[in-house]
Amino acid sequence: MLKAISTFVHVKERLHPGLLDGLVRGGAQVIEIFAARQHLDYANRKQHVREIADWFRSTAIPLNSVHAPLYSDYEWGRTGSPPLNIAAIDRAGRVEAMDEIKRALELAEQIPFRFLVQHIGVAGESFDDRKFDAAMTSIEHLRAFAKPLGVSILIENIPNELSTPEKLVEFIRAAHFEDVGICFDLGHAHLMSDVPQACETLKNHIRSTHVHDNARDRDSHLWPGDGSIDWKQAMEVLRTVPHQPPLLLEIEGEEKINPVEKIEGTFKKLEAL
Repeated sequence: MLKAISTFVHVKERLHPGLLDGLVRGGAQVIEIFAARQHLDYANRKQHVREIADWFRSTAIPLNSVHAPLYSDYEWGRTGSPPLNIAAIDRAGRVEAMDEIKRALELAEQIPFRFLVQHIGVAGESFDDRKFDAAMTSIEHLRAFAKPLGVSILIENIPNELSTPEKLVEFIRAAHFEDVGICFDLGHAHLMSDVPQACETLKNHIRSTHVHDNARDRDSHLWPGDGSIDWKQAMEVLRTVPHQPPLLLEIEGEEKINPVEKIEGTFKKLEAL
């Protein structure tokens, strides 16, 4: 499987070429950028985006995907900015969320990428048919915006009632979104139910992954092996996915741990299972 990593491991820092060089030294063959303004100011197209675009052009490392922004501010919601929610019943809130997500999608004009990874709702959100319908309208709008940019939408299984594996399959089928796929998050599947069961439900739609661990107590984004996921079982079921996705680490960085030293060993451990 293609080895990949999300810049989420450095999300608290300003993204710069040196950080990307480190991810590649660790063994990453493709990259996912986490679109948070304090990390990559995706609206700053003349400076920050250009700097990162130049790195991708000079290295020929592919940008596999961009994770849609979760907040529109530079403090990740700490100043009271509400989370972006494309399933909001309030139309004004949905429009605001989609406008911010489109700014991130426009990265593709300078850094081509295949997929936008999108959440439906926010963590812990309850199911409501009105939210489901609102999310369909939002995804339809984002699909139309993304298509000319060469980007497809992937929806992610996250810990809420709108985004269970069963609901995501229902969502894709009900809306006839043949070109919308799944980013299969193993850590979230472990929190919500069971990794093999979730993968089996979603596998015909899976196009990318988020690989991280937890102890089923919180969404902690640990390195594989530091939580309670059975990684031998997880790797076996991932290899049954028809469209073989990249093995994409999405790890919460720690100040005392150099991710460059951990990436290579993590990939070797997972591939050996």
